[in-house]
Amino acid sequence: MKDRLGLIIVALLLFTAACSSAYYGAMEKFGVHKRDILVDRVEEARDEQEEAKEQFASALEQFTAVVGFQGGDLRDQYGKLKSELAQSEDRAKEVSDRIDSVEDVAEALFDEWEDELEQYSDATLKRKSEDQLRETRRTYRTMLSAMRRAESKMEPVLRVFRDQVLFMKHNLNARALASLEGVAAELDTDVAALIRDMQTSIDEANAFISRMES
Repeated sequence: MKDRLGLIIVALLLFTAACSSAYYGAMEKFGVHKRDILVDRVEEARDEQEEAKEQFASALEQFTAVVGFQGGDLRDQYGKLKSELAQSEDRAKEVSDRIDSVEDVAEALFDEWEDELEQYSDATLKRKSEDQLRETRRTYRTMLSAMRRAESKMEPVLRVFRDQVLFMKHNLNARALASLEGVAAELDTDVAALIRDMQTSIDEANAFISRMES
């Protein structure tokens, strides 16, 4: 069973790689190169992180409002918080998908660049291209590391949100809300750290885009 599952996974990976290669090849025929696609995808990842940053801040604001809620229909507050959680989960998935797409085309670009170095007959031009490749890889890795670091901060925050939303579902009363005050302070710290890391990632993406377009 494990062997069969392993073969299926390998087959899926090969299929995905073949699809990516076919896509990049088709885009090349229309004059859109991997470098262009990489810049576009970094821009999309950056923009998605901007939206995720705003969404997590909104979710925290709603959670804080629920904790401090005085009177009224708690079911309505629960519904709002549940909606914020769902939107945050969607944003988190979009961020991860965008980063994966950046990594996919970057690997294809760098592999192609490496292979094409052997086509130079002019040693000076080859050395210059090697230097450019090395520096582009360095700035890319810095950016990707920042993106992955920010990405890794999302799931722990989401886990806390999920637990609190689930708890509220079965405890729609003032006493239960009072018990969430400590969690609100913890979330405030965690979301603040997440937003800082996302901003760092966004700044690195902008720096990388500027370098690629210069």
